Amino acid sequence: MSFYDEVYQPIRREIGEDFMHSVTAADVRRAIGKTWLNERDYLVLLSPRAEDFLEEMAWKAHRLTVQHFGRVIQLYTPLYLANYCVNKCAYCGFGAHNKIKRDRLTLAEVEDEARAIAGMGFKHILILTGESRHHSPVSYMRDCVQVLKKYFSSISIEVYPLTEEEYRELIFAGVDGLTIYQEVYDEAVYDRVHLAGPKKDYHFRLNAPERACRAGMRTVNVGALLGLHDWRSEAFATGLHAAYLQKKFPAVEVSLSPPRLRPEVGGFDPPVRVTDQNLVQYILAFRLFMPRAGITLSTREPARLRDHLVKLGVTRMSAASCTSVGGHSETGQKTEDQFAIADGRGVGEIMAMLYEQGYQPVFKDWQLLEAN
Repeated sequence: MSFYDEVYQPIRREIGEDFMHSVTAADVRRAIGKTWLNERDYLVLLSPRAEDFLEEMAWKAHRLTVQHFGRVIQLYTPLYLANYCVNKCAYCGFGAHNKIKRDRLTLAEVEDEARAIAGMGFKHILILTGESRHHSPVSYMRDCVQVLKKYFSSISIEVYPLTEEEYRELIFAGVDGLTIYQEVYDEAVYDRVHLAGPKKDYHFRLNAPERACRAGMRTVNVGALLGLHDWRSEAFATGLHAAYLQKKFPAVEVSLSPPRLRPEVGGFDPPVRVTDQNLVQYILAFRLFMPRAGITLSTREPARLRDHLVKLGVTRMSAASCTSVGGHSETGQKTEDQFAIADGRGVGEIMAMLYEQGYQPVFKDWQLLEAN
């Protein structure tokens, strides 16, 4: 049994599509007042009715976050190793249908990037590739990790879904974290926006986090790409997925990201508008539902909004981000961006903002140790 069969489909059938629109103010107050929320309570807090209670939710979300995480925000930055991709995803700048320059870093260039990023103070790195097993095989990622672990204490991957054995191979090499977005949990929409390529396999991607957990991954971060479908149902599905992983793999540090679509070279027009208020409600509801789960906020969001979200449940933020291959070092930006970032501030500016709000930026909370 997987998340899909064990949780996702049964809860959808049990609750029904009309539940969210039948929520009353009393239901919202009751959910906010509970110590432990169930799946139905989480959906209550995602409902349109809960929009009138954001301030109460914010106070509780802040208290829970301080209780479980303290006043700290972990900082990291992404490193794009390659942008070759065989998928045709309607919303992605790296899609095979887009006529962009393709490239892959050599190991020497990976070291240049690592040196430049480490020089900014980062100890946690997130490496990314497009989905091309020919250009970015697991063996290439493993070789890159060998270079990167000289500079970073924690290495996470955001790459195409792998088999359990492949995850185990990368963990053995030095990877300790996985980020993988389902993109959209609604199966019909998923099929519609993934036009061609191996990514059309909804279930292989959906089960990837679970395979990684079984392989021994230390941290797993899931999310839906907001703007592809109704945000409330996508937020609900993502929260259910995170809760399922946390319950089934208690030794794994589970977190969630709420990324919104950004402009990309293909000019995709998001079918659903997700407002700042929607994003805030999603973060608050999730924090109340899963007090011990991390929440990652990327530079997809503008600086002013990120500043305001620091106290509302966020535990991890990216900084000095670049979404092109080879954009951190003197090698220079070698390709077009996967998407446009909205917060272009450097590390020093993000640190100053956090200190000003009474928070401590953290660059390292994990140390990779070589086996004896």
